[in-house]
Amino acid sequence: MKIKHGINLHKFLTFIYILALMAFYNNFTLAPWIYLALHGTYGIMWLIKDSLYPDQQWEKEISVAMGIFTFIMLGLYWVAPFILISGNVTSSPPLICVAIATNITGVFLHYGSDAQKYFTLKYKKGLITEGFFSRSRNPNYLGEILIYLSFAMLAQHWLPFVILGFFTVLVFVPNMLKKDQSLSRYPEFVAYKERSGLLLPKLFISKSAESKKSEALVNN
Repeated sequence: MKIKHGINLHKFLTFIYILALMAFYNNFTLAPWIYLALHGTYGIMWLIKDSLYPDQQWEKEISVAMGIFTFIMLGLYWVAPFILISGNVTSSPPLICVAIATNITGVFLHYGSDAQKYFTLKYKKGLITEGFFSRSRNPNYLGEILIYLSFAMLAQHWLPFVILGFFTVLVFVPNMLKKDQSLSRYPEFVAYKERSGLLLPKLFISKSAESKKSEALVNN
């Protein structure tokens, strides 16, 4: 099996899981419906994304045991809706507004940058330094963090934030550093690294970085 099989199964079951929680706890208040719309739709869009422009890192072959382990680890993301729905947590309108805005921003960065990466590399191999990747080397990871941050905000409990921190430190950051190491083989990476952030966009660029960018454009 492939890595994506465990991931896709989790994404597919998320909508059903949240709806089942709502039915089991008879909680059909506003907050669970909003959570279902955000997290449930995110899972559905993930499956659509995988069919239209799949991420090559999830195409690797793994053992069935590793696939089951992957699914169980992703199950940690189901803690937030459980806390929200079982605890009958209510959310204030300002919190809902901020959570939805955070989620939309995350989806935009995550799916938009993944699409740019897929179709750019499909027709031209090399370092991507424009568009979503012009100021951040990992806008897709930034988007994913914002998405799960919005879910934790709605749950209003410390545990979903800890789980997000766990994945960020042990999964996202190592993957980003590994990616940097791989991209360092390109001569223009040094200049690109100076004008972009590892995760957060670098808003202010030094004159030396701008000069190196111009030199790279001329050389290309």
